[in-house]
Amino acid sequence: MTDEDEAFNEIEKQSMWRKRAVQAAISKPSYRNQVIEEVALEVEKLTGFGKDTIDSLTVYIRNMKNERKDRAG
Repeated sequence: MTDEDEAFNEIEKQSMWRKRAVQAAISKPSYRNQVIEEVALEVEKLTGFGKDTIDSLTVYIRNMKNERKDRAG
């Protein structure tokens, strides 16, 4: 095997590692979605606004989780 073949095999192996890392990251619930949900839960505790305003705001915030999926797909 030539040096060029070995280099190519090494690049191919690294590419596979990156691909597996990306697939693993996609298959798990994202940290972003966890943070968005945490923000929505905290907004629900606010008392300075009316219930309808708080409900609308939390729906808007939670929909941010779905927007990311729509853009990626």
